[in-house]
Amino acid sequence: MTQQGCPERATDLRNAIELVQPVDRPKPAGEVYLFWQRAAEGPVSVKALRRALPEIDADQIATWLDGCDPCGAGQVAPVTWAAAVMQTVIAERPRDSATALILADAALSLALGWRRVLPLLALGLKRADLRKAGEDLRLACHRAISAAAAEVTREAADLVRRIARLTEVAPKLRAKGSDEAFAMFLTQDAAAPTSLTSLRSDRAARRCCDRLVALGTVRELTGRDTFRLYGI
Repeated sequence: MTQQGCPERATDLRNAIELVQPVDRPKPAGEVYLFWQRAAEGPVSVKALRRALPEIDADQIATWLDGCDPCGAGQVAPVTWAAAVMQTVIAERPRDSATALILADAALSLALGWRRVLPLLALGLKRADLRKAGEDLRLACHRAISAAAAEVTREAADLVRRIARLTEVAPKLRAKGSDEAFAMFLTQDAAAPTSLTSLRSDRAARRCCDRLVALGTVRELTGRDTFRLYGI
């Protein structure tokens, strides 16, 4: 969102998704959040990217990816391919940096044989980098990946520790439906107590979340007294 000139931070993005009513459409920041969430959910493919970017036709996605690597994935250097995809998409959709970044990171993941899209370019590139082209953009992508890889590695290590702690504590909680609640924490960035429907009541869900916070396995992410969100 910073690359698009918007001020939303992590808390704003969580609110934009977790607190919106099912019948309502998320605000632009929430939609970008959902684009990335869907892009990273399953094995990277044109079909999965089409689900993540519902306004873009699957044939167009394939054209952008294949056109920047005409010999097939792996024949062009990964960063070169990713930079070419980004430049092509931005040229055709100059106000849609989210699509350009998702597809560039998807190209990088495909070239490296990763199963899922990992947002290295999206994390590492600066807003000014998106206006670059050619060799300047390629070099900016190299720098972005180097910077983002360190951040992602630290985040992954922290999540592994927290997941191990949650797995250790889980058997000690005997509440009905707690297994389903733990599964939600392991698969989602954040969850409101009201979404933990397996715990049968909002009160039971809040008590479970507060208990997990006290045990040091889950964090309260908002700092609010009401409409709280929790995650590992």
